[in-house]
Amino acid sequence: MDKRVYLLTIVSFVVGMAELIIGGILDLISKDLGISLGKTGFLITIFSLVYAISAPVLLTLTSKIERKRLTIFTLFIFFIGNVTAVLSSSYMMLLIARIISAASGSLLIVLCVTIASNIVKEKYRARAIGIVFMGVSASLVLGVPIGLILGNSFGWRAPFILISLLSLLSIAGVYFYMGRIEPKPSISIGKQIRTLKNRKVLFAQLTSFLFLAGHLTLYGYLTPFLKMTLGLNGTWVSMVYLIFGIAAVVGGGFGGWLADRFDTRFAILGVIVVFGLSIFMIPYTTFAFPLFLIVMVIWSMLSWAITPAMQSYLIKASPETSDVQQSLNNSALHFGIAFGSFIGGLVIEHASVMENATVGGVFIIMALGTAVISMVKGRNKPKTFVANNERQ
Repeated sequence: MDKRVYLLTIVSFVVGMAELIIGGILDLISKDLGISLGKTGFLITIFSLVYAISAPVLLTLTSKIERKRLTIFTLFIFFIGNVTAVLSSSYMMLLIARIISAASGSLLIVLCVTIASNIVKEKYRARAIGIVFMGVSASLVLGVPIGLILGNSFGWRAPFILISLLSLLSIAGVYFYMGRIEPKPSISIGKQIRTLKNRKVLFAQLTSFLFLAGHLTLYGYLTPFLKMTLGLNGTWVSMVYLIFGIAAVVGGGFGGWLADRFDTRFAILGVIVVFGLSIFMIPYTTFAFPLFLIVMVIWSMLSWAITPAMQSYLIKASPETSDVQQSLNNSALHFGIAFGSFIGGLVIEHASVMENATVGGVFIIMALGTAVISMVKGRNKPKTFVANNERQ
């Protein structure tokens, strides 16, 4: 495995922290800026939406720029976004900071995945992608706990200071250790969207969207779930998040290994089935905390295990538009995050947090259906986007 993949993992870790760290300090921001928790929570929603929309657009606009130079420049913009958050004295300024961080962060993740898949041998591709996404899942381990510790000790701006410093270190790492990587030919936004005419690709992207929507329907509201069903205090909630994060890190690597060792289709279907069973079981394990932890570990591992397998599947399904599919998949994931968080909020408001897991499980069943359609219906249709485009 090329050691530069681990450098890209560090970059993805920093981006992941920026997205997730705010979840632990919402109350601090709300109190300091004098706004409601609901309005503060929109800082998470806007990040996910901008993140989802920006990736394919920015990938097209920057398609002719050499990848190393683009990564360094984007990291600098990401740095500016987080410095703006540190200096924010109003909600609007912080909202702008989140938009800058989300847009640049979305491009950074796509660049990390694209570069990783290009600098390793084909047989290690899914594993390399899995390692890159381990950086994002690793931010689950450290992001929320660090945000809570720094925020409570030094104020809510402290976590953003840390991210800004890590961004500068990432710039130095890419500059000194990453070689030149030439971009692939440009593909317009319209042509990117038209790649979804390929049923195999379309339903694969829908699978990612539905999978993350189902996951976030519960995970986005895990704290109230833990407090209401298990009666856990703040310390134990932090411990559960830590365990969840560690399992998610392991899951990212496991998903890449599973796809390389067996088959991407087997990995995707297997992960969805077991993940669905685990999320449906969650509400029925709260009577015994050890049992809950066991099922939660399985749930958290598989929440990230599907990503490298799906990225590898999309590369094989449409190799000539692999950059585009990775970008669109990144968008699908974050649209799923935004949609799942929204649905989860509606469930809590109109029913109970106990129902979030069941509603999330319904989305997972739908994801299984779209995955099967992608694999069965598209298996005997080898037409490629390039071939279709040449006939036009």
